Amino acid sequence: MEATEATPEAAQPNGSDAARAARVLGRPFDINGLTLRNRIAMAPMTREFSPDGVPGADVAEYYARRAAGGVGLIVTEGTYVDHASAGSSHRVPHFHGEAALAGWQRVAEAVHAAGGAIVPQLWHVGATRDEGQGPVPSAPPAGPSGLGLDGAAKGHAMTGADIDAVIGAFADSAAAAERTGFDGVELHGAHGYLIDQFLWGTTNRRTDGYGGDLASRTRFAREIVEAVRAAVSPTFPVIFRFSQWKADAYDAKLAADPAELESLLAPLAAAGVDAFHASTRRYWLPEFEGSDLNLAGWVKKLTGKATLSVGSVGLDKEFLSPGWTKQTASTGIGLLLDRMERDEFDVIAVGRALIADAQWADKALTGRLAEAEPFDAKLLGELR
Repeated sequence: MEATEATPEAAQPNGSDAARAARVLGRPFDINGLTLRNRIAMAPMTREFSPDGVPGADVAEYYARRAAGGVGLIVTEGTYVDHASAGSSHRVPHFHGEAALAGWQRVAEAVHAAGGAIVPQLWHVGATRDEGQGPVPSAPPAGPSGLGLDGAAKGHAMTGADIDAVIGAFADSAAAAERTGFDGVELHGAHGYLIDQFLWGTTNRRTDGYGGDLASRTRFAREIVEAVRAAVSPTFPVIFRFSQWKADAYDAKLAADPAELESLLAPLAAAGVDAFHASTRRYWLPEFEGSDLNLAGWVKKLTGKATLSVGSVGLDKEFLSPGWTKQTASTGIGLLLDRMERDEFDVIAVGRALIADAQWADKALTGRLAEAEPFDAKLLGELR
């Protein structure tokens, strides 16, 4: 199916039948003992409002407003694990260190007070980072094979000791999330960042046990999941986010067909993933020929695990990076309700629409999307 920029609902009237939206999106959902009050999640979106990696009161208020506005599960912006090469910005929050964790504890408390659940997204940017960037400018970019997303030489090919250190950093941050009162964790394995660089043949040319065929390339991700699972309680949910597309490589594929997708997912499911967050840029597009299922739908069919879908929900233009430069108009969600009514996937994550309007979830649940504020890139300049 050929992708188009406009959503298939762009020409439909705003809003949807309130009773249907309330019935479909308003259903509670359980992820390993965590009961979400509804099927709407806030997608992780980097905001860079945490100077020196420490989230402040404005960050807590920003997330709490979305919880108060009806979001069932908030997945935070990506947060750096404790590794010298993990990050590329001084203003992206850390998930390690006393000051940052104290800030995050206040965020979790504010979200809970507003009735929502919250998980941090744990992140290592890998070889997308340039020399001299981030909290530790002297650290070299790190990746599985010393290659950037274009396949050209970049940075440092990780040694066995490097791999062990990063795995430990993810586990430590996950333990900190449970200790500071979060409801679970999400591991960022998407969009060409470090975990994804191990999964993708373009960036993983290793000849040891961490490279080779797709099943072998899952080893790094699997060992992170295993370490995280061992570091937290058995009932602490672990979510794994992955994507086919990469930053500036929108046509990239980890899996060309369902069999390859199963080879990717099965080791991660066995290692302890409770839910998969399948990142697509347009939730309504089928993933493989011969079926209408999107990527999250295929994940649910192949693994039986809980699934989150995402991709231009409620907006008339897809996500474009860098810069998020497009203005958008709000749209209806009738086709989303169709898919969720038949349980193709379990939870829908909403991104830019929630930056634009903290009340988007409540408006969706009550049939008031005609009142939703449209997204404009100018909104990225502030937390509101």
